[in-house]
Amino acid sequence: MSDTPPNLPELKLLQLFDVLYSTGSVTRSAEQLGQSQPTISIWLGKLREQLHDPLFVRTPAGMQPTPQADALIGPCREILESLRRLAAWESDFQPATAQRRFRISMTDASHITLLPQLLAHLRAVSPGIALEVSRIDGNTARALESGEVDLALGYAPWLESGIYQQVLFPQDWVCLANPAHPRIGKTLTLQRYFSEAHIAVAAGTGHQLLDAALKQHEQRRRVMLELPAFLGLSHILTITDLIVTLPRHIGETLARSGGLAVYNCPVAVQGFEVKQHWHARYHQDAGNRWLRGVVAGLFIKSAPRKRT
Repeated sequence: MSDTPPNLPELKLLQLFDVLYSTGSVTRSAEQLGQSQPTISIWLGKLREQLHDPLFVRTPAGMQPTPQADALIGPCREILESLRRLAAWESDFQPATAQRRFRISMTDASHITLLPQLLAHLRAVSPGIALEVSRIDGNTARALESGEVDLALGYAPWLESGIYQQVLFPQDWVCLANPAHPRIGKTLTLQRYFSEAHIAVAAGTGHQLLDAALKQHEQRRRVMLELPAFLGLSHILTITDLIVTLPRHIGETLARSGGLAVYNCPVAVQGFEVKQHWHARYHQDAGNRWLRGVVAGLFIKSAPRKRT
């Protein structure tokens, strides 16, 4: 016995079955479906052949269904309703009333620079939406593909195959220091940069760009403190004469909250682009599309730019 299911009638034939059952008239069915009566007759012949039953019998009262048609009309309408729901899936996502948990992978810097503003916006316009945040890492590509993660925000150049991306804003590099630093004036020179003591922060995906730039210099910076993340960084800078080199967005965000001085980095460090990433499998998902639009609207024009 074959395990192959029988072929289902074409969508147009199922629509004819539904309309003809309701109207009992070939003429009215042709009008509702926008077809000629000969075309409807041809479709009905195909439907009868596929279902092995006359389905409708001509009587003085019109086209009357056979017992087989009576038995099949329910399943037929269930199929048509499922297809209608599938076609209207996008319109079912209403942000104001949606109950959904979005999962976003972010760099450590994005936890500070992007997440608060995104969360505040969602709380205001979509109170039923929750966020689950994880860190961007080597597992992010697989998580995007499987649907475990909806979006990834940050600098992640290794995300390639099957991944869509949209640039949010470019990044260059700045240095932060105590505004009362005893040896730095209005400008941080290259000589002063290498003569001062530094904090090195391992967090973030762009630090390898800084490391590569520093290797181009004969001098090495004097790192007095290494931190795994940004926690406590602002306070340490306010009570010491150390300096730190960071991407501009996280640097200026920390400077505003901690009252720190911001300097253009005197070392020529390659810039990069902060992007949002999503997998091709979810490119047309209504909720994912909406969330991407929110992220783009919030951050494409809001990020700080290099000061001249």
